[in-house]
Amino acid sequence: MNATGQGARLLVVDDDEASCRTLQLHLTSQGYQVETAHGVDEGLARSRAQAPELVILDIRMPGKSGLEGLPEFKALLPGVRVIMITAFHDMESTIEAMQGGADDYIHKPIDIEELDAVVAKLTRQGEMPQERVVGEFKEGRSPSMVGRSHAMKEVFKTIGRVAKSPATVLISGESGTGKELVARAIHRSGERPDGPFVAINCAALVETLLESDMFGHEKGAFTGAMARQPGKFALAQDGTIFLDEVGELSPAIQAKLLRVIQSKEYNPLGGGKTLITNARVIAATNLDLARQVAEGRFREDLFYRLQVVTIHLPPLRERREDIYDLLQVLLGRVNHELQRNVTHIAKDVLERLCDYHWPGNVRELENLLMKAVALSPGDTLTRDLFPPEIMGATQAGGLPLAGDDYGLISLESVEKAHVARVLEALDWHRGRACEVLGVSRPRLRRMIRQYGLQPPPGQAEQEADE
Repeated sequence: MNATGQGARLLVVDDDEASCRTLQLHLTSQGYQVETAHGVDEGLARSRAQAPELVILDIRMPGKSGLEGLPEFKALLPGVRVIMITAFHDMESTIEAMQGGADDYIHKPIDIEELDAVVAKLTRQGEMPQERVVGEFKEGRSPSMVGRSHAMKEVFKTIGRVAKSPATVLISGESGTGKELVARAIHRSGERPDGPFVAINCAALVETLLESDMFGHEKGAFTGAMARQPGKFALAQDGTIFLDEVGELSPAIQAKLLRVIQSKEYNPLGGGKTLITNARVIAATNLDLARQVAEGRFREDLFYRLQVVTIHLPPLRERREDIYDLLQVLLGRVNHELQRNVTHIAKDVLERLCDYHWPGNVRELENLLMKAVALSPGDTLTRDLFPPEIMGATQAGGLPLAGDDYGLISLESVEKAHVARVLEALDWHRGRACEVLGVSRPRLRRMIRQYGLQPPPGQAEQEADE
């Protein structure tokens, strides 16, 4: 089979013999090897003999329906791609088909352009170079950091040196770099790994609630305080308290925190009794605290108390050599959480993931994998499961995407770039492009002709515009 998927073995299963014959003639003219069957059982028998790479399966047929036969085709040929076709536009059938493992869903009367695009996409994916990247997920194991870059090796070394010490640690880095993972690693490697690890997001609560959350309160300390409530410092006794986004603390809370770090003493809201904590303090920030001090927004004495030991986590774009290892760990975790078994990534996708600048860092990567795995119909992550700005559609039409600086250019040029970008992102699926652009099929054809747009080499060829 060549890179376009031509030569692939296809099976059309439809009780309508005329429809079967029409599709067979058309797809054969496109270079595919096409067999037909007029029922599920006949289709399964042909599949055992011919092992098709793609099955075009009608839903409504006498006897066993396509939806009933879908799991049998998937069980017989685990890697087979399946396109469901039906004359009925009901949501329930669509949902059931996709949940059963169908790769796509096309309505009758069949749009030949749409069918050609979907068949080309699915058969091309079958030939696409893939790489097995998923790692093993170990039940009960705490999330851990990975990385082979020099920067991460230095982070690991510092964790090893400081973990057994009671010194206060300040972890800096952009949002999503994994600062809490560093804090947890220090805790697990410290003198009291069996003690509690208690985290506080210092930016999540207003000052009064945050003070109560940190230090606790007595009954009647404020409206709604119906009973005595211990704070996070009390809960972290014999363990670690992690203060995330510590740079967001108000001056009043900063003063109280300084006292805790200096003397290990604090007072609950509304209480006169002084309490003692032995919790180790680890703080984190995505702000430049030195600048915050210079601008008078953060106490200098507290800054120096917090940064007895400092650990800086670099952004993901500065340690791209770690992305492959992160993919292994994160895919294992996502598969476990979603109860899936997505084990491969197409090589072109892997290249784009390694090239992307990741403004949201590791958190953005994990969220992206979560969405892709949830939507993946098989065991491989392909480019259609990822946003176009990550998969390289930013250069469609030779112009930047919306949100970039277009400069002083014509509206026509902007429209050309947008239409080209949408077509590329959807693998030149014209029906879906019309839905995204909000235009009719004739209007899209006129724009393609007007702007001289062409599918990339290897992409499905479209029929001549009318």
